[in-house]
Amino acid sequence: MSTMSASIGSSTPAFDLVTLGEAMIEFNQTRAGERQFLQGFGGDTSNAAIAAARAGATCAYLTRLGTDPFGDELMALWHAEGVDTSGIQRDARHPTGVYFVTHGESGHQFSYLRSNSAASRMAPQWLEQAPTRDILQSTRMLLVSGISLAISASACDTVFAAMTVARAAGAQVALDSNLRLKLWPLERARACITHAVSLCDIFLPSLDDMTVLTGLQEPGEIIDWSHRHGAGTVVLKLGDKGALVSVNGARIAVPVFKANAVDATGAGDCFCGNLLARIAAGDDVAAAARYANAAASIAVEGFGAVAPLPRPEQVTLRMG
Repeated sequence: MSTMSASIGSSTPAFDLVTLGEAMIEFNQTRAGERQFLQGFGGDTSNAAIAAARAGATCAYLTRLGTDPFGDELMALWHAEGVDTSGIQRDARHPTGVYFVTHGESGHQFSYLRSNSAASRMAPQWLEQAPTRDILQSTRMLLVSGISLAISASACDTVFAAMTVARAAGAQVALDSNLRLKLWPLERARACITHAVSLCDIFLPSLDDMTVLTGLQEPGEIIDWSHRHGAGTVVLKLGDKGALVSVNGARIAVPVFKANAVDATGAGDCFCGNLLARIAAGDDVAAAARYANAAASIAVEGFGAVAPLPRPEQVTLRMG
């Protein structure tokens, strides 16, 4: 799918949301302790793009994939979901990443096969080429994440460059903290994510991530830290306690919706995608966060990161 040819050069952005990162094939354990896995799709920014597209936003995804069958499956997924793929590069020498999700008493655990993946080979020069450059310059919002920063040094540089390009073109830049210490040392994660906060307009951290990154435990202190380091709007994800929104000096608590949770793998990505889709549609941040909480409460009731992402009619029903 491509909408670029009709939209470049117009005063209206071609996209509501562009996301950049690594997409992967997911194998999700369906029963704890058993060797039964359901194949699906993952990658935080890909999940968010699909969530936003299902919510009604016009979306594009930027990544690199192998020329393997897994890469073909991901391309087919985005086409089916209406996510623009014209900026995606295929790499014949490096594979598409794969990960496994297992479930136990301590929650879900991730195991990755992503070393030297095609996405980890992204570099800033890629952003200087059409159509990638045009996509970044033709969106209302860009979403990146801590995982995108972590998968390689060149990917980290690419994310910083993308944030700069999009912001210079007038887009709002959103950052999901998504801290994964299996991917990089804490000190480097702290330095890179802190710098990324200085480049973003909307920061979407989780309480757990920020406690590790900053040593702070109180939500108010974490929000103060986020504003102090450059984020104008902060939506702090509090897990089963909902979210805390801080914008223009006002802080608003957004409660969680009850759910019969079976798999929280893609809950945060669902939240981010729906939040940004509703902001693009004109909602204020607090209203968008309430909608996103409802969407996430539906997503955790199914297995996998993509399959249970809801449609607007499901979210409206959940919100009452």
